[in-house]
Amino acid sequence: MLERLFKLNAHATNVKTEIIAGLTTFAAMSYVLVVNPGILSASGMPIDGLITVTALAAFFGTLMMALFTNYPIALAPGMGLNAFFAFTVCLTREVPWQGALGLVFWNGILFLLLSVTGVRTKIANAIPHALKIGVQCGIGLFIAFIGLKNAGLVVDNPATFVQLGDLSNPAALLALFGIILTIILVIRKVTAAIVFSVLALTLIGLFIPHGEGTLTPTPDAIIGLPQGISDTLFAMDLMYPITHFADTWDIVFAMVFVNMFDTIGTLIGVSRRAGLLDKEGKLPKMGGAMTADAGASVVGAALGTSPVTSYVESAAGISAGGRTGLTAAVTGVCFLLALFLTPLMKVIPMMATTPALVMVGILMMDSIRQIDFDDLASMATAVVALIAMPLTFSISEGIALGFIVYVGIMLGTGKHKQVTPITYALAAIFVLRYALDLK
Repeated sequence: MLERLFKLNAHATNVKTEIIAGLTTFAAMSYVLVVNPGILSASGMPIDGLITVTALAAFFGTLMMALFTNYPIALAPGMGLNAFFAFTVCLTREVPWQGALGLVFWNGILFLLLSVTGVRTKIANAIPHALKIGVQCGIGLFIAFIGLKNAGLVVDNPATFVQLGDLSNPAALLALFGIILTIILVIRKVTAAIVFSVLALTLIGLFIPHGEGTLTPTPDAIIGLPQGISDTLFAMDLMYPITHFADTWDIVFAMVFVNMFDTIGTLIGVSRRAGLLDKEGKLPKMGGAMTADAGASVVGAALGTSPVTSYVESAAGISAGGRTGLTAAVTGVCFLLALFLTPLMKVIPMMATTPALVMVGILMMDSIRQIDFDDLASMATAVVALIAMPLTFSISEGIALGFIVYVGIMLGTGKHKQVTPITYALAAIFVLRYALDLK
């Protein structure tokens, strides 16, 4: 049955190799089970059950990728998109989390339509490369900033807006140690480096006094049944994006924009390492992969989480020999089995997740090398977008300012013919949005 489903012989692999690869991918990305609930809870969502929601979203999304494409690529709620959901949509724009889940649902539907109709390709080709890079790097800075803030390494200051936190605080000091440890482990190519750091800080926290207890609370049990998800299951408000269209259209656009380019970048990068690209450097089943990604976001919204997307950590499993969807299927099953360790995951303190967020942010900054620093127009567009995101605490504002700056520069330098109609239209819409205060 496995041979019929995944064509192992045709891909020069076997069940043992695929299982090991699936376990490796899970080890590399399992930190999402702890980090995603912590971020989503900032939106006001009830934290009980969010570990279960995260695991189920990862399972269904990964299984769809395995069955639709037979690719060894795993999915889970996306880093960056979850921060956008919690901090920008819910906290800054004051959208109730039920309405935000409705936005995620329609984002998935729109993404699905763009994928199956092929419009996705036209939009992807129309957006300036510098802006794509600026957005990806900006999301990286945004995620890292959130991590530093959660640990108290960065705090507010009425005069300078932000300042260094109190490093005499054991939690902040331990988080700083964790960041250094994570970077060292990644440089040394240690599998599951991020997870190892999270666990190490959690264990150390058991021995550091904090208040009436310790930084890490003592778990009630090691193994237990998964928590229910009745608080978030089908809690999405599907009508909210429609009744509040004027206030939320740009949020849906930002979700689709980030989801699309994050997915395309991840799929191409991971697939190149797996040798899945054709002679022209294209992914043969890109449509199926994008459909799986979009469908996973729809399912994720129904369960109660932010958009689900492909994970670059899938490259860890590919490096271990994974070549088919069986690798992804094994990873998905691991997410389900991990739910029985929920009692342990519940006691992981916020400071222990800081290294994960900072490391993910650092890795997302890797694409900054693709910016043409000899082209001031490209560099300025990318820099404005990437700086605006952490400073405005909003991915959508960074995207909007990036479009406006790019078009303004191209018009002012006589290069208006190089700007696509889609880019002109989006820049004009964003200008009107700010001019008329439509937000």
